[in-house]
Amino acid sequence: MTGARTDAVIIGAGHNSLACAVHLSAKGWRVHVLEQADTPGGAVKTCELTLAGYRHDWGAMNLSLFAGSRFFEKYGNDLKRLGLEFVPVSHPFASVFPDGKWCGISTDVAATRARIAAFSETDACAWDALGAAFPDRAERIFAVLSSPMGMRAFATLMAKQAWKHGTAETAELAGFLLSSPRDWLDRTFESEHVKAMLGAWGMHLDFAPDIAGGAVFPWLEAMAGQAFGMVLGKGGAETIVTAMRRLIEDRGGTVECGARVTRILHEQGRARGVELADGRQIGAKRAVIANVAPAALVRLIGGSGEIGYDRAMRGFRHAPGTMMIHLAMDDLPAWTAGPELRAFAYVHLAPSLDQMARTYQQARAGLLPEEPVIVCGQPTAVDPTRAPEGRHVLWLQLRMVPGRIRGDAAGRIPATDWDGAAVPFAERALDILERYAPGTRDRILGRRIVTPVELEADNPNLVGGDQICGSHHLSQHFLFRPVAGRADGSTPIRDLHHTGAAVWPGAGTGAGPGYMLGRKLAGD
Repeated sequence: MTGARTDAVIIGAGHNSLACAVHLSAKGWRVHVLEQADTPGGAVKTCELTLAGYRHDWGAMNLSLFAGSRFFEKYGNDLKRLGLEFVPVSHPFASVFPDGKWCGISTDVAATRARIAAFSETDACAWDALGAAFPDRAERIFAVLSSPMGMRAFATLMAKQAWKHGTAETAELAGFLLSSPRDWLDRTFESEHVKAMLGAWGMHLDFAPDIAGGAVFPWLEAMAGQAFGMVLGKGGAETIVTAMRRLIEDRGGTVECGARVTRILHEQGRARGVELADGRQIGAKRAVIANVAPAALVRLIGGSGEIGYDRAMRGFRHAPGTMMIHLAMDDLPAWTAGPELRAFAYVHLAPSLDQMARTYQQARAGLLPEEPVIVCGQPTAVDPTRAPEGRHVLWLQLRMVPGRIRGDAAGRIPATDWDGAAVPFAERALDILERYAPGTRDRILGRRIVTPVELEADNPNLVGGDQICGSHHLSQHFLFRPVAGRADGSTPIRDLHHTGAAVWPGAGTGAGPGYMLGRKLAGD
């Protein structure tokens, strides 16, 4: 081994890598984080993508999971000292519908209940019951989502749940975790509007209405949105990345950008370091940590020597892609359904569970969806620092879209590559937005389309524009994320560890994979 040596070399500077590095450096490890892009953060970064002074979140916008994480509980004061600032959101999300109605979740419990009751008093009563049960159920579900997921750890966790809550309640919880969004929503509510408002959250995480295991996400976002609101980063989501980088460097660590790793060096079954595109080698005394997509990890090591592991990692399934449209605006949309919608951080344009299911299936089939689900982020409604005074940014996320295009479900876009399809597909999305907020196009000052191809080029973990680095369907979640027996980030090569959204507990800004691995390596 030639070149520099450090305790841990970490490949990739996404928020999970940085969380792991923060914890290890706090335990006295010397860490060196290598990022191929020019800036750290992965999908969590903020850029002036349209006009000067307009700050757009490249990918992730909602930082609620980070603010509520065990990592932030431990290191939040240090991060705030180094510049991290949050903006609280009291109106987290809403949905608009073709009939001119809308429904939304706010921290004002009475207001939220009244909106639901306008569609169904029966549903409002069901909502009351969910709210009353939320603290206990949330404690139990977060115990699962924030725990290591080895076989022994999982068995111990389930045994503790059964002992504390009884086998019947534990079985009911397990059934809920296995339910599809539609199954749970149909059992709980009668209004199709209310079901659609909540079901839209499944589309954020590869859970179309009929996919088993997706019920927890609509429930969690709805209940947590009412109980706690939402959290955005002041000035942009990159505030968490900037603060973590400063904390790592304050403790003697290094975060190096523009540094592409081409090979993980290992011999006699043990990882020794990495080789970079510029020919440098950096040795690792204690650990090499790779925050990469599963297939990429196999490529970097040239095969682990364990055929079954390599095959499973190469076969890891990615979710459909996402296309982003970033807009600089002279004003927020004038929502026909009501001016109150201008106060919400997210407005979903996803009118029914059936439409969401159809969109998902079209994207999975390689078709540009006839009516994409649109997540309209309005961050400047709560954080005016992201744009010049009186101006705004819109963050449009189109879910789902194919990474590779085989055709157009509407039969109107002939292009089968994103270079040719991006603009007409963006126009399709803006046409939909115009139906709910006429005149929005007239308010656009600048536009930047980011295709699945560009998302992957910027961050190879986002294969085909998959912003969650892998499907979370049950066969690839819990004990099976990324593959059976490796949910703890272990690999067949000693001292080589895997982290990031492809590893349990998966995607989101909660930094769970990185923090859990850091604690494991530090012996916590």
